Amino acid sequence: MKSALIGWISDSAAVADAELRKLAREPAELVSRAVQPILWLVIFGHAFSQVRGMPIGDMRYLDYLAPGILAQSILFSSVFYGIAVVWERDLGIVHKLLVTPARRSALVLGKAMAAGCRGLVQAAMVYAVAIALHVDIRWELLPMLAVGAGVLFGSCLFATFSLVIACIVKTRERFMGVGQLLTMPLFFTSNAIYPLEVMPGWLRAVAQVNPLTYLVDALRGTMVVGGISTYSYGTSLGVTVVTFGLLLALAAHLYPGLAR
Repeated sequence: MKSALIGWISDSAAVADAELRKLAREPAELVSRAVQPILWLVIFGHAFSQVRGMPIGDMRYLDYLAPGILAQSILFSSVFYGIAVVWERDLGIVHKLLVTPARRSALVLGKAMAAGCRGLVQAAMVYAVAIALHVDIRWELLPMLAVGAGVLFGSCLFATFSLVIACIVKTRERFMGVGQLLTMPLFFTSNAIYPLEVMPGWLRAVAQVNPLTYLVDALRGTMVVGGISTYSYGTSLGVTVVTFGLLLALAAHLYPGLAR
């Protein structure tokens, strides 16, 4: 049992290492991903800072927005992660991976782990922008570790969700269409840019089953000074981890079908 677990972890780490090596050869992709958070924080954040009556306590709106934009950055970069799997299918790489003795769940987990590492790099870029805009960041060790855990599991969750989509649609064109269809609704039906309290009842109900809401909630309570969380950090992170586990199991089940 122990050796099987070690082998599973080793296989996952090998897949993650291969994915990160590909990323290291194309660092410009990460730099380009930083443009969107900059635009949201600089333009949207400053514009909506003039709005009064937003129930966010004594926080500046820019401070309130920063964790939401970090979550958005994770969502947008991770949800298109599955297109690389479609490319691998077309190049025959998926067939080669499936004939290895590695468990299917290890193949999926390895890709999710690589997406988690990418998410941490994205987080560092968002932090740099937030610092430049004088966002009141919490620099204590435990809150920063909590943010890191949220970013890691959030990236894994949405990357695995992306892999599930890739396994179902199987073509690049359909994947891009479905990905674009889902990202903005996920973002706008969360608490990333406005609190749950200002939402109409039907939208609040949707937000409460949106995993991005819980990721934003965990980040908001730990990233910025005075951040207000609707749920406890344990609840928000727990929902994120459980959702990731369910998607991991589903993706592992669907992944072999991608080769057909």
